[in-house]
Amino acid sequence: MNLKLCKMKITLLSTLIIASLTCTAQLNLKTIKEKTKSSVESTKKVPLTNDEIVSGLKDALNVGIDNAGVKASALDGFNKNELIRIPFPKEAKKMEDKLRMVGMGAKVDSFELALNRAAEIAAKKAAPIFIEAIKSMNVRDGMNILKGEDDAATKYLQKSTKDSLYDTFKPIVKAALKQVKVTQYWNPLASRYNKIPLTTKVNPDLEDYTTQKAMEGLFTLLAQEEKKIRDQPAARVTDLLKKVFS
Repeated sequence: MNLKLCKMKITLLSTLIIASLTCTAQLNLKTIKEKTKSSVESTKKVPLTNDEIVSGLKDALNVGIDNAGVKASALDGFNKNELIRIPFPKEAKKMEDKLRMVGMGAKVDSFELALNRAAEIAAKKAAPIFIEAIKSMNVRDGMNILKGEDDAATKYLQKSTKDSLYDTFKPIVKAALKQVKVTQYWNPLASRYNKIPLTTKVNPDLEDYTTQKAMEGLFTLLAQEEKKIRDQPAARVTDLLKKVFS
């Protein structure tokens, strides 16, 4: 009788233990499912609004413009960056070659340095001009840029603001050219060249040339910054940039 009772107790205890384990497992499974569901829901992308897209792209351009401006306006920002360095005017290439042949290479180099210094000075004042120019971006522009190539925002800014930027930027370049005394280097070069027999006189518009090249350089750097924002999460320095380009 005692043996039978003992077996019954063991059976009952085993049943309780199994029931307890089963209940615990079910609770754990439910918890896991709930956490998984919550995690999945939290990772679902919330659709961007049109305003967020446009604002995010403006943020991207603002950040890119600021970074590009800092790089371009630094000492040797143009002069030692082969990607944007301003060379001797292309239309005066023959002049450059002949001047170097007659021993005026150092003077030519000094002239080129002056052009690049002017661009670096002008770049310090470029950011507000570019930032003002992006305010007209609309929803359609934003969608095209978002789905476009790595430099789509830069191309949009370049296409939509090039003329107005040129008009605003040229006086800045003109003042910078005067500050670095470009004519002090150019005039002796032109005078010496014009004395070489059988040469055609050249007199490029240095203000126009430097303005165009300075703008091209800034747009080139801006395109680089835009690509970083698209490709590198670390470059997305605002919450909106993270959301738009994620």
